Amino acid sequence: MSYIIDKEKLLPLLTSNDIRFCDCRFRLGVPEAGRSEYDQDHIPGAVYFDLEKDLSGQVQEHGGRHPLPDLQTFKGKLEACGITNDTALVAYDGGDGSYASRFAWLLSYLGHRNVKVLDGGYAAWKEAGYPIDSSLPEYPSTDYHIELNEDVFASYEKVKEYTWKSPDDIVLVDSRELKRYQGIEEPIDKKAGHIPGAVNKLWTKVLDNGHFKKKEELQANFSDIGREKEIIVYCGSGVTASPNFIALKEAGFKHVKIYIGSFSDWISYEDNPVE
Repeated sequence: MSYIIDKEKLLPLLTSNDIRFCDCRFRLGVPEAGRSEYDQDHIPGAVYFDLEKDLSGQVQEHGGRHPLPDLQTFKGKLEACGITNDTALVAYDGGDGSYASRFAWLLSYLGHRNVKVLDGGYAAWKEAGYPIDSSLPEYPSTDYHIELNEDVFASYEKVKEYTWKSPDDIVLVDSRELKRYQGIEEPIDKKAGHIPGAVNKLWTKVLDNGHFKKKEELQANFSDIGREKEIIVYCGSGVTASPNFIALKEAGFKHVKIYIGSFSDWISYEDNPVE
């Protein structure tokens, strides 16, 4: 299944009761900006999901800067938004793709079978002159059932095992900027470098002006990685790894997981090596 959908395909479905638009706009460093933008205008009927309040849990000693949310709490959020296991979900952000992709990955981990990212995000939708709204929708509460899909999730223990054994059938992909990967710069985390053995694939290279590149271009971007390898993607905190996850799946890679704690979780264990 494709994780990406064009705005042109969505426009005729705008009033469908079977679809829920999920607004994931956010700005790191200005945490209230996304909600403020949503309140100002959004796709009609869209509900808002905050990166730090909904799509992440409380920061603790381990787990990274954007750890997994408490799944029962998140389940309650889905139910309050009128979402069932059969609801077709379309996530969008301002246009950079990372926050909507985080939502899509998280729902895939919960076992949701129909979740997509709006290509180009809200910027493309609004630029096209498509309908927008400022009213806040209300939906009847529903029941949502979690069926975890471990095929998209890589635990800390799995990554730790990789660094011990360096198996030939697994590739660890670091999605951050090259200077952070190389340890030349580290503006956020307390240590610089990368998890031993990881290769660098900058997440922004799978996008072109907020749109995911075509399948052939994505395949070329990852051409040095065997198609049958198990791929574990990470970044700083599990957010910008998500577009690489989407892109790898679009390129035809079958075994792709995210290490959601990412580098910020890895270095929370003092004895873990970095390269």
